Amino acid sequence: MADSDNKIQVAVVDDHTLLRNALAKLIDSFDQFSTFFQAENGEELKEKLKRKLIPDIILLDVNMPGMNGFETAEWLFKNHPQIKVLALSMFSDETTIIRMLKLGARGYIMKTSEPEELHLALKSVMQKNFYLSEYITGKIVGGLNRNMEQPDEHVILTDKEVEFLKLTCSELSYKEIAEKMFVSSRRVEDHRNALFEKLKVRSRVGLVMYAIKKGIFEI
Repeated sequence: MADSDNKIQVAVVDDHTLLRNALAKLIDSFDQFSTFFQAENGEELKEKLKRKLIPDIILLDVNMPGMNGFETAEWLFKNHPQIKVLALSMFSDETTIIRMLKLGARGYIMKTSEPEELHLALKSVMQKNFYLSEYITGKIVGGLNRNMEQPDEHVILTDKEVEFLKLTCSELSYKEIAEKMFVSSRRVEDHRNALFEKLKVRSRVGLVMYAIKKGIFEI
């Protein structure tokens, strides 16, 4: 997906032109990243993707006219699951955050964040497949019982799955988790995919949310 100079390609999707342009310039200032294209909503994004313009990451606004962030994230998960979605919003309520994460977003960042946090979030999403700041994690914990669909209460996890869940909540990449567990990267992928199915979640963020809710991991 990345171009010849190996920069990570980011698409910026936001209906506010000035903010979208500013975000694109900011992303271009990061050494490892480059703005691939911009779109003002989900419909325009879909048209660009149909033309085989496939980025590594999509920085996706939640509140847009037409096809909003929720609808776009759901469509992306079904049609382009390989693209990593980082949600961007002014909304900090746990309902919005949890809904976006459940629809497949790998992370959630506020529009009020500092440039350094955006850089960190983009790197984390690429390297670890998720990004949650302390602030967003706190919001999730506060809203889990009210907003998150209940997984099957009869789910039985193996010791290895519990160990994997705990490590998933750390800053380790999947490769580093495999080293910690003394297993192959393929075996870690098997644990991850089995837990996606068991727990009815779509991403590493979903696994983290489950681990926090069930007390497997404490913050």
